[in-house]
Amino acid sequence: MRTLGRSRVSVTALGLGGAPLGNLSEAVDEDTAAGAVRAAWEAGLRLFDTAPHYGLGLSERRLGRVLADLPREGYTLSTKVGRILEPTPERARERDDQGFDVPAAHTRRWDFSADGVRRSLEGSLERLGLDRVDLLLIHDPDDHGRQALEEAYPALHELRSQGVVGAIGAGMNQAAMLERFATETDVDALLLAGRHTLIEQADSLLAACLERGVSVLAGGVFNSGLLAHDHPPPEATYDYRRAPAGVRERALRIAATARRHGVSLPQAAIAFTASHPAVASVVLGMRTAEQVRRNAALAARAVPAALWSELVEEGLLDPGAVPHNHESTS
Repeated sequence: MRTLGRSRVSVTALGLGGAPLGNLSEAVDEDTAAGAVRAAWEAGLRLFDTAPHYGLGLSERRLGRVLADLPREGYTLSTKVGRILEPTPERARERDDQGFDVPAAHTRRWDFSADGVRRSLEGSLERLGLDRVDLLLIHDPDDHGRQALEEAYPALHELRSQGVVGAIGAGMNQAAMLERFATETDVDALLLAGRHTLIEQADSLLAACLERGVSVLAGGVFNSGLLAHDHPPPEATYDYRRAPAGVRERALRIAATARRHGVSLPQAAIAFTASHPAVASVVLGMRTAEQVRRNAALAARAVPAALWSELVEEGLLDPGAVPHNHESTS
């Protein structure tokens, strides 16, 4: 267990990301989704991350139903603010247009105001069936940076001061704005998705987090699928689009080097990201119990330091990004 920043909220080295439970890219039936959450618990994962955005609340509802049968003090629940879900029953026969295979019975409205933060949290608690969340994150304020920093953050700060939430932070797919949160605010944790992986690194942000005592939750370590395969196929995705030929070729070269050390590409991807001292947890989006068990097993295996050294020699990894430990595990 690792503690987030200066808070009392702790997380396991591996966490379950809830976007697939909201039918990201493809539908998952109720039993399969519930089985993934139960498998995560059985594998020792105690961090569960979700958001209203994920399936228009479906991910929160599914997580809440399974977590209701587990001891509340035994896990850490993270959700997010920034999108208010408003009913649109007239569109219930349509499908969501933001990547989730769910009915468009609600619409997302950006709102990073203090009132929006409180409304979003209230909605999440209702969907989760809980009376509190442990970690609350400002979600994707890319085009709303000023309001997020001047209105949403102070609201989160107040909620933490009041004991309504245990830890606060922000979660994004970019490093630059997260670095502002790390240096200009008193957040406990930042969720960085897809920007510190074997393909690309966010050294400046992670260094700032180390200096400021901010914990990093690392999501998207497979870069939306590219690094999830030991031999990435031509249709493999990178940042939710088909991977450019040059990026896929780099992944194939990394995979070939890893195999010479008895390491699979997904194993190396998890271990690399987890090895940075600023990273408290690697959060993996998983939709089935089989995926959970496979990734938990991969995360438990050591990766020899010689792999990182060879990747540096081949120009596939920046020397400054090499894991600090001689032998890395997550």
